[in-house]
Amino acid sequence: MYEHFRKEEHPFVDQVQDMIESVTLFHQERLTDFLDPRQQDILTSIVGKNEECELLFHGGAQGCERKRALLRPIYLQDEPPNWGITFLYASFSSKFVTLLHRDVLGALMNTGLKREKFGDIVVGNDFFTFATAADTAAYIRISLDYVGKTSISLEETDTMGIEEEHWQTEQVLVSSMRLDAVLSSVYGLSRSKGVEAISKGYVKVNWRLVDQPAFTLAIGDYLSLRGYGRGKVMHTDGITKKEKIRLTVGRKK
Repeated sequence: MYEHFRKEEHPFVDQVQDMIESVTLFHQERLTDFLDPRQQDILTSIVGKNEECELLFHGGAQGCERKRALLRPIYLQDEPPNWGITFLYASFSSKFVTLLHRDVLGALMNTGLKREKFGDIVVGNDFFTFATAADTAAYIRISLDYVGKTSISLEETDTMGIEEEHWQTEQVLVSSMRLDAVLSSVYGLSRSKGVEAISKGYVKVNWRLVDQPAFTLAIGDYLSLRGYGRGKVMHTDGITKKEKIRLTVGRKK
């Protein structure tokens, strides 16, 4: 099992195996915290076509990126799932302050909770809203009264206001699966610009900062480049006569 995943993903693989055992041997339902898309892919690939388990994902609204996963015995498939998700909302005056996604996320992390307790965050001109686990919502409302220097008051709301996004795919040629080579092709940068972005800490792979241009990517990896949006290595399409790798990659802006 481990050979299909990176070393840093092994602890999550172990968690998935424990979940499957709970479902198949002890007939329990297992609800995760909010998973990033890479974790969702790992969970899906391990559960596979297990006929004893039903696997569902939900982030609170269509188009959410971070989602909770529910793994349960297949005989419960007709029962409505309890996702335990609450939406919290706050407004602020855009005349006096501008808040960004990173400002809200930083304030949430300063409450002492892990990133996995929060789903997607939507920031508008004069409001922000986010999904969180229902059992942490009361604590967050008590703990979070400032984002930066801006006083805020959180209240529950019924919607996230997220529109579904789609991957824009294209085929590119790369000399290798090195991060700098693939990054440059995905985002239309020169190789030197790609290396510079990686070295400056602007690039993440599967939501983890990677500062080594020679880092080797794999199919299914997610990329993000500050200011350029999300990318994904979809699949390979063979090798050219000049030994270039044909890759299908996706991008969200």
